[in-house]
Amino acid sequence: MQKLRAAVVGMGFVGRSHLDALRRLAIPVAGTLGSTPERTHETADAHQLQRAYTSIDELAADSAVDVVHLCTPNHLHFEQADVLLNSGKHVVCEKPLAMDAQQSRRLIEVAQENARVGAVAYNLRYYPLCQQARAMIAGGAIGEPRLVHGSFLQDWLFHRTDWNWRLEPQLGGELRAISDIGTHWLDLISWLTQRQLVELCADLATIIPVRERPRGRLETFQRGQATKADPVEIRTDDYGSVLLHYEGGLHGVMTVSQVSAGRKARLWFEIDGSEGSLAWNSEEPNQLWLGKRDEANRCLIKDPALMSPEARGYALLPGGHTEGYGDTFVQLFRDVYTYVAAGDFAAPRSFPTLETGHEQMILCDAIARSARERQWVCVKPARNARA
Repeated sequence: MQKLRAAVVGMGFVGRSHLDALRRLAIPVAGTLGSTPERTHETADAHQLQRAYTSIDELAADSAVDVVHLCTPNHLHFEQADVLLNSGKHVVCEKPLAMDAQQSRRLIEVAQENARVGAVAYNLRYYPLCQQARAMIAGGAIGEPRLVHGSFLQDWLFHRTDWNWRLEPQLGGELRAISDIGTHWLDLISWLTQRQLVELCADLATIIPVRERPRGRLETFQRGQATKADPVEIRTDDYGSVLLHYEGGLHGVMTVSQVSAGRKARLWFEIDGSEGSLAWNSEEPNQLWLGKRDEANRCLIKDPALMSPEARGYALLPGGHTEGYGDTFVQLFRDVYTYVAAGDFAAPRSFPTLETGHEQMILCDAIARSARERQWVCVKPARNARA
């Protein structure tokens, strides 16, 4: 990994998380590209980065950069990834991968044509106890999975005056809560159970139909400080619930919301099997609940010494030392950069790939259609989409 060099496009909340993880892995970061030349120079200076790129083409032409991290608004992902992959760069892209399945399918083709590696930042897989849950399910600890249910709840868009670019369909896409946080939950469950979704039925709602857009720039998760604002009609989803049918007879339901007071970023799931259950939530990420019918329930506290061999390597710290959101990027990028450095791009990939991102775009299209037509919709993603 020491021989690979990175660059980060977009240095907002998540871009800074990418930069921090790369530095923890001792991966040199050559520079950054922001939304304007002024912001790019400010960010480069603030984070002591050598290069302040003026365009995606200039970054693509920099032979010193091997891997580019795209932490930009959704509508930019396709064009930027297309340019970078065609220039010979490997790409790590924030989710969602593109604005629709047609774009995401094309990015897979571009990566294959140029023999480049693409990854999508479904980083929540990399909590140590999510890795443990996957190993336990695969090992038969809860028997045959029968039911899965859960949610991803936030409150950062709770007020009418809360604003972010994701509220605008031309920047974020037709779906919002579903694509922004719902795809995290959907990816995690398919990865945990190793089951494909085959059918779904969705209910979506815009809880706050008119919001106040401030005159000025706001960063994600920051509260508005503008004194002047304009009313804007909102069409994207604040809330969604989706009934889910997976292959193998697994049934489930997911609820997502960005208007649930007190819930800052709570992803929760429970998987009920024929021999037991397990549950986890991201606001208490170092505890895994294990449920039984005929014996006492248990709570596994994250401790590498007590974890399965398959999961143990994804715990950075010893027992009693908590791990959180930032650590998931470290583990994800370790997987990606180790793979790229090895150079065998035909080898199986353990990280979420462009195919994974494409699968989620297919699901988003199906959810939008189901909500619009108010009916069940069949889903047939590519069989090799799971990583």
